[in-house]
Amino acid sequence: MSITVGAYEAKARFSELLRGVRAGKRYTITNRGAAVAELVPSEDTERQSVAEAIEGMKAFMLKNPVRNVDIKALIDEGRE
Repeated sequence: MSITVGAYEAKARFSELLRGVRAGKRYTITNRGAAVAELVPSEDTERQSVAEAIEGMKAFMLKNPVRNVDIKALIDEGRE
């Protein structure tokens, strides 16, 4: 989950945001309410294991079940 921060605030708190990124936080930078950038850990930092990612996806799906969706109709419509 990403924390939303305005551009002015991001500029004023940049060092603090970098410390947050180092700790694994993710920030969405906005300009006049519209998302314009993501501040995320770099590729070479430790990544979440595949097993943890799968467990997170399963937990999300249990909390947010998809109902009354015709998968075939979506595929036919081009939403593969």
